[in-house]
Amino acid sequence: MKRFLDKMATYQIYERGAANTTDYKIFFKDAKNNFISPFHDIPLYADEGNKFFNMVVEIPRWTNAKMEISTKDILNPIKQDVKKGKLRFVHNCFPHHGYIWNYGAIPQTWEDPSHLDENTNAKGDNDPVDVCEIGQRVCKRGDVIQVKVLGTIALIDDGETDWKVIAIDVKDPLANSLSDIGDVEKAMPGFIRATVEWFKIYKMPDGKPENKFAFNGEAKDRAFALQVIEQTHQQWKSLMSKSKENVDISTSNATVTGSPQLLASTEATEIVQSAPPHSEAGTSWDSSIDKNHFVSVLQ
Repeated sequence: MKRFLDKMATYQIYERGAANTTDYKIFFKDAKNNFISPFHDIPLYADEGNKFFNMVVEIPRWTNAKMEISTKDILNPIKQDVKKGKLRFVHNCFPHHGYIWNYGAIPQTWEDPSHLDENTNAKGDNDPVDVCEIGQRVCKRGDVIQVKVLGTIALIDDGETDWKVIAIDVKDPLANSLSDIGDVEKAMPGFIRATVEWFKIYKMPDGKPENKFAFNGEAKDRAFALQVIEQTHQQWKSLMSKSKENVDISTSNATVTGSPQLLASTEATEIVQSAPPHSEAGTSWDSSIDKNHFVSVLQ
């Protein structure tokens, strides 16, 4: 099954496995009809001159399923995170419902778990850089959109640096009036504060303490965020140059020049076709996911 993202789509998605099960995966094809990795084969830049970046949408706004690029699987499909054998969902922490932005990742970035960040004094989380897209459109899972970076928040998650880049779709009506993180407060009062609160409390219904941040939760500006993206892009390049496949992360790809883990088109197709066929007849919806949780934190 495939879905075109728009009339001029560069990428298509192919769903495999039954919906709402651990078998469900989203694979990607490029404009040449080849299966690719959304982590490695989609370019960092959509427009390098204007510093517009590609963003892979993993989780549409207002949804709860914790979908993510699977860094360990060959071709890195999007699939739902699993915890203790069960599909993972984020709770609704009042007044929020699900994710409050379109949430996803910047391709060709990687937070190196062996690198101690000089700003956060914590090592990377072994994932591509996360993005919170704050525009008005609710995206679809698997969309590849072009975004303008406005700033970043540094979440410290289980002792690891987990950058959360704040960005806006370049096609959004507000995009031309937002150039830096300070502009967000002027146009969308309280939104950055709500974003920090969301990340602070979203694990608390599971009995975990509130999350911590570098810089006391202060959002850093666009220039700082661009430095983070460039640094993690260089770390990704180093990862892709390794002669052997990383045991913790798949670097197999279809297009990266000089990569030792380059896949032939036939190999990539076989990987996708070996996954169970797509079906909407997955497990039934768990109504407990819709519950509101009321949590408080010390101010």
